[in-house]
Amino acid sequence: MRIIRFVHKDAPAYGVVEGELPEIAEDGSVDTSGLEIAVLDTDPFFSPAQSTGERLRYDEVRLLAPIIPRSKVVGVGRNFADHAAELGNEVPVSPLTFFKPNTAVVGPGEPVRLPAISENVSYEAELAVVIGRVAKGVPAEKAYEHVLGYVAANDVTLRDIQQQDKQWSRAKGFDTSCPLGPWIETEFDPEAVRIRSWVDGELRQDGSTEDFVFDIPALIEHITETITLLPGDVILTGTPAGVGRIESGSSVSIAIDGLGLLVNPVMDA
Repeated sequence: MRIIRFVHKDAPAYGVVEGELPEIAEDGSVDTSGLEIAVLDTDPFFSPAQSTGERLRYDEVRLLAPIIPRSKVVGVGRNFADHAAELGNEVPVSPLTFFKPNTAVVGPGEPVRLPAISENVSYEAELAVVIGRVAKGVPAEKAYEHVLGYVAANDVTLRDIQQQDKQWSRAKGFDTSCPLGPWIETEFDPEAVRIRSWVDGELRQDGSTEDFVFDIPALIEHITETITLLPGDVILTGTPAGVGRIESGSSVSIAIDGLGLLVNPVMDA
């Protein structure tokens, strides 16, 4: 089930995206005119929801981030060996984690706003995991029991501030640094899934979750050894090689097979 959140009649609403998923073009564009939304009467994630019977065209609504994490986004750094190498870093011996606050989250079409303190801002296409059940001390073999679904994400990073601060809270947690969307897919196999990004229509990243250093069950086990994950929390699972600089006026598109296309303009703050 593809769950989205959008603005309808001047208020946030939830719905289920229906229709055959279109192919994403080589320039990162997609024709979504064949998709429709079955409008729901309430938030479907953690309470029963029913269709209102109303149907809308997907292209006629303004999409929002499909979920705002209740407490946190947990990021994972250097989870692709090729990405670690391109920045001159070693592959970590255990998952390298950091936090983004929920104020970092924006939805499809919302701008990534570049803080004036940084002169080197980078995109990072990632598969994100949405937690559906309280998770603490979860062994890897039971990790998927705590997953609600998956969504495309952009782990936007102030690369110079990351190097300057030697820790990542400002560099990765600034407002608008975590675009999520366009929907959460609850029936999804994250194994060997293609991850791509484009900047202004030029392909920049083309990787696969097959190349994770630590797979999703290992990440959930590692995180929940010390941190409780709450329903609605999000895990960013790392980015493949090909990251680079973005500037005001750019547009970043991120596609994960089966999860649609996430597009965000880039503007000065």
